[in-house]
Amino acid sequence: MFIRNETFYSFRRNYPIITVLVAIHLILFLWINFLPMGRWVLTLGIGNNLAVANGDYWRLVTPIFLHIGTAHVLFNSFSLVIFGPALEKMLGRFKFILFYLLTGVIANIAYFYLGDPYTQHLGASGAIYGLLGLYLYLVVNRKDLIDQENGQLVMTILIIGLVMTFVNSNINILAHLFGLISGAALAPLFLIGAKPFYAQRSFVEPSEPVFNPNRWQNKQRNKKRLSKVIWIGLAILILYGILSQII
Repeated sequence: MFIRNETFYSFRRNYPIITVLVAIHLILFLWINFLPMGRWVLTLGIGNNLAVANGDYWRLVTPIFLHIGTAHVLFNSFSLVIFGPALEKMLGRFKFILFYLLTGVIANIAYFYLGDPYTQHLGASGAIYGLLGLYLYLVVNRKDLIDQENGQLVMTILIIGLVMTFVNSNINILAHLFGLISGAALAPLFLIGAKPFYAQRSFVEPSEPVFNPNRWQNKQRNKKRLSKVIWIGLAILILYGILSQII
């Protein structure tokens, strides 16, 4: 569910919404940091509660796509690549993007009403925690859609994420919490008609002998190796984000 072994071409073809979202993250990051009119784009799109109160309602949406720090954009984009594909397949493209944007907007609305009116904010973290909220609902109430191993992985990463939320001094706690809560709350509605991710995957087996007695053992070993790579990658990004204090 969370192990990515596609080529760039197959990933782009199978998960177009995730691909577009990550591309928007990276393009806007490069624009606001290095290209002409970047500061104008940042100023126009950044979350600002006073500006929202004065009618800039688009600022409830635009911060979801903006990142100003390298670790910030890499961590959120990497998280989206890991956690998004299974849900894009399970929900379908339209329901997935609607869910993603809705949880991100709810997180920003919560910050508008409960957060510091003089603090600006940006980042996709609220929407990503919305995805984790949906996974949390799957683990608790829809075990038919997620296996035990992946459920344990989700809960471990969720716990790490929540600990980071409260120990890091530069995190929008309200956006994380309300993204998670909204994701879990909206999950029953969006999961209507959903099927397990493994039932929808289609891939071609590599060329090998039909009666290879070690076939499944080899696949299990390869799966474990890939899992270790994923965990190492997550650990490095999490550590980098903690040291940078900008996740």
